[in-house]
Amino acid sequence: MRHHVTRRLLLFAALALAAGLSACDKRNAYVPPPPPSVTVAKPVRQPVVDYLEFTGNTQAVQTVNLTARVEGFLQEIKFKDGQDVKQGQPLFIIEPAPYLAKVNKAKADVDAQKARLTQAEVELTRSKKLFAERAGPDTEVVKWQRERDSAIADLEAAKASLQIADINYGYCRVAAPFDGRISRRQVDLGNLVGSGGQATTLATIIKDDPIYAYFTLSERDLLRISKHHDADKNPQGRAKLDMGFSNQQDFPVQGVLDYYDLGVDPQTGTMLLRGVFPNPKGTIVPGLFAKLRAPLETRDALTVPEGAVGVDQIGNYVLVVGDKNIVEQRPVTAGQAVNGLRVIDKGLEGNETVIVNGLQLARPGTPVTPQESKK
Repeated sequence: MRHHVTRRLLLFAALALAAGLSACDKRNAYVPPPPPSVTVAKPVRQPVVDYLEFTGNTQAVQTVNLTARVEGFLQEIKFKDGQDVKQGQPLFIIEPAPYLAKVNKAKADVDAQKARLTQAEVELTRSKKLFAERAGPDTEVVKWQRERDSAIADLEAAKASLQIADINYGYCRVAAPFDGRISRRQVDLGNLVGSGGQATTLATIIKDDPIYAYFTLSERDLLRISKHHDADKNPQGRAKLDMGFSNQQDFPVQGVLDYYDLGVDPQTGTMLLRGVFPNPKGTIVPGLFAKLRAPLETRDALTVPEGAVGVDQIGNYVLVVGDKNIVEQRPVTAGQAVNGLRVIDKGLEGNETVIVNGLQLARPGTPVTPQESKK
């Protein structure tokens, strides 16, 4: 009896275990997730401007080293380091007293020579009159003619000495040659400058409005830009240029081509060019690395949002939704960026449905749930 009870209990336990396992199998059965939802849009055909892009460096349009052209002690410094200065503004004063004394001496020499000339002319007139009346010898006439001519020459030399003294006296006052911004002073107050026959650099002044940007073009790019140069001139007859910097995605500063070199350097195969750009606030400083571009031509092109273009080891690609919403990876040739869009030069016809958002969810060969972009 006990043996039969045990067999029944074991049979019941086996049936319960089988039922439990069956329930677990139903509960853990794999259910595939729905296809991921992605945003799609058609490529947009629109006119775009092709640009030739290159790099360069900014440079001030004028740079002058202010130097001491006379010897003396630095008596005054009349500016603050780095300030804006105006043309003619006095900046340094080199002790003027010795040079003013030389000016006064030169003036006195001029007056003395004038007096000597006056006396010689009076005596020459008197000797000529006496000779004409046979009351004096001709030697007196010759003597005073020589004296008069000598006085004239000495007067001219005295005037030249006065002019030199005036110039040197003017050099005691070092003024700004143009409106600009001055560097820090290179010499402190009280130092002897201009000694030993060498000019002492006192400071540097630059003019940075407008500002230059120098760059080089290869021979190939030069021919490309030359082809479209005449069609893209501004009213002043100069080709347009745009400029940006390393912290900017766009090219916000507009300028013009200002200068190009005499020819292509045969050793490098490049030509030096220069653009000029407005800089009224002085925010563009000399020596900056600059991005530049020149417009070439306007054409119709297919564009897709910038985020729709991916990159792998082969190159650029876009994901296209095909039949039955299956994703296809399409290699493309991507062009320039235009206002958040990317030009597609090759790889699309224009009637494709391109995934523009959710690329990370889509996989080539798998289905997706496309949703039209609201933009």
